[in-house]
Amino acid sequence: MKILIVGPSWVGDMVMAQTLFQCLQQRHPGCAIDVLAPEWSRPILERMPEVRQALSFPLGHGVLELATRRKIGKSLAGQYDQAILLPNSLKSALVPFFAGIPKRTGWKGELRYGLLNDIRILDKERYPLMIERFMALAFEPGAELPQPYPRPALQIDAQSRDAALAKFGLSLDRPVLALCPGAEFGEAKRWPSEHYAKVAEIKIRAGWQVWLFGSKNDHPVGEDIRSRLIPGLREEAVNLAGETSLAEAIDLLSCATAVVSNDSGLMHVAAALNRPLVAVYGSTSPGFTPPLAEQVEVVRLGLECSPCFDRTCRFGHYNCLGQLKPRPVIEALDRLVGDPVEVE
Repeated sequence: MKILIVGPSWVGDMVMAQTLFQCLQQRHPGCAIDVLAPEWSRPILERMPEVRQALSFPLGHGVLELATRRKIGKSLAGQYDQAILLPNSLKSALVPFFAGIPKRTGWKGELRYGLLNDIRILDKERYPLMIERFMALAFEPGAELPQPYPRPALQIDAQSRDAALAKFGLSLDRPVLALCPGAEFGEAKRWPSEHYAKVAEIKIRAGWQVWLFGSKNDHPVGEDIRSRLIPGLREEAVNLAGETSLAEAIDLLSCATAVVSNDSGLMHVAAALNRPLVAVYGSTSPGFTPPLAEQVEVVRLGLECSPCFDRTCRFGHYNCLGQLKPRPVIEALDRLVGDPVEVE
């Protein structure tokens, strides 16, 4: 059984997609799973043992370029028994159609009749979680999903991890608090810098070191957090946001004693690395995309106006995050790692 997955466009969604791959391997032991996805996702897919190979998709999000999609599809002709589409867009259905893959599975989306021949109708009440919507595509319509649900589990190569530590001059002589203060989705998912800084200060005074993670866009936020620490403490916080590749960020996150993160792709990466994790939610809901791990504490206020799922606050106050003070996060950290554990 050879299966082509058309992957999602977000880091967190790609991590959660591993639950689908696990279900496919359970249903078709030894099946070959290839994932067609943006090149940035390769470091994630390479750390999933269920995936045979990552196929780089050269077009950006929202770009049609019909001729390029036809060319890619023709290059894949005759190689797969089934295609499973995780995006719901019409564009995502074109490559499997042009490839002539016999069975093309996906949820009913924008005008995909004819492009898909195994169209599913989504029951959002039956499948409230994103992973349930992914996993259901591994089975026949109406089938019960396996219990307990699988969890994403990224595998780290020790040599690659050690190389990242050496490259950035990092050591594991003290407990590591990883902070992930960014969120590509928008401001309504970002816990304020001053709150992150207070958490960092408390843990540094307790003998920890702090590593800040994120994309290039998050580097200024990391610097803002560091600037709020007094000299002597500031030096114990390293801003890695925008400095690491995604592969290096994953490997370094695996070293964390604990992680505090917004609802973001790195939150899902930390969960898939089974790191003790405090997840801070504002405009979004853990009822749809919760971090999937054993050692997780979700902290949120649950105001009347949230979750709104807006990128920016329609009222302009961001109270769901601004009024969420550091104390609940510190208390959650203490419950998870009151006595810091050694990193394996």
